[in-house]
Amino acid sequence: MSVTPATTRGRHGSLAWLAVPALVFFVGFAVIPLVGVLALSFTSWDGIGDISLSGFTSWHAVLTDPGLPHALWVTFLVMALSWAVQTPASLLLGVFLAGRQRYRAVLAVLYFVPLLLSSAAIAITYKALLDPNFGLGAGLGIELLAQDWLGEAHLAFGIVIFVVSWQFIPFHSLIYQAGVRQIPRSMYEAAELDGAGRVRRFFSITLPQLKYTIITSSTLMVVGSLTFFDLIFVLTEGGPGDATRVLALDMYKRGWQANLMGPASAIAAILVLVGLALALLLRRLGGRDPAASQMEGA
Repeated sequence: MSVTPATTRGRHGSLAWLAVPALVFFVGFAVIPLVGVLALSFTSWDGIGDISLSGFTSWHAVLTDPGLPHALWVTFLVMALSWAVQTPASLLLGVFLAGRQRYRAVLAVLYFVPLLLSSAAIAITYKALLDPNFGLGAGLGIELLAQDWLGEAHLAFGIVIFVVSWQFIPFHSLIYQAGVRQIPRSMYEAAELDGAGRVRRFFSITLPQLKYTIITSSTLMVVGSLTFFDLIFVLTEGGPGDATRVLALDMYKRGWQANLMGPASAIAAILVLVGLALALLLRRLGGRDPAASQMEGA
């Protein structure tokens, strides 16, 4: 049976209607709120009274604030270091969990426990464990663990990176586990016949085949790091000083503590622009997916 152009157009037209519900949700919960935040950044509002237009006053206040470069630097530093910790750990863990041994199913359940907990609960738990007077170190009598972890800038920053990585490594491990299981087994069997060991198979087969999985995971990791708020707010409140004051936390403090909704909306718009730019950059670095290209040409 031949497929005519009219049949193809009809099939594509019927499939297009399936995207309407997703498009409605995207417009309602992404586009409209984004437009609202952008409009609010050109106003003056304390969150309660009347909203009045203020032009570029909020943007000028944000862009000329000497604390903005520091908040951006901390945000990008958290992004880079959390990526550097999470990516190799989640990649190795995902490859391990993709094995066929029976006991790995039990380990997988244990590894994913942090993903089931809320960020606020995790922050409260670690804050209690790291307390220099009543925490784990003081209770066990270990002087090394009884430091003021959240009271010194470099220690607090390291703790933030550790806790963020501990929470989200299971999610990215799940992505890599699925990616590894999509690699044809025949490739590994051919490599084994050629005498390649585990390390050689990992670098010659697994890593190249996971290129687009790594790009996807990195995009979610990088863009998601721009919205870190609840964990940092509960754990350090941006301190000590401004050592862990990321841009999302700065937005909250301006909007809900200082009642400056205009500048807070301007920071929200900056976060969206930075996230979009990073996502496009990672997509360009990853190139085009051959499978997607084949589907488009079909």
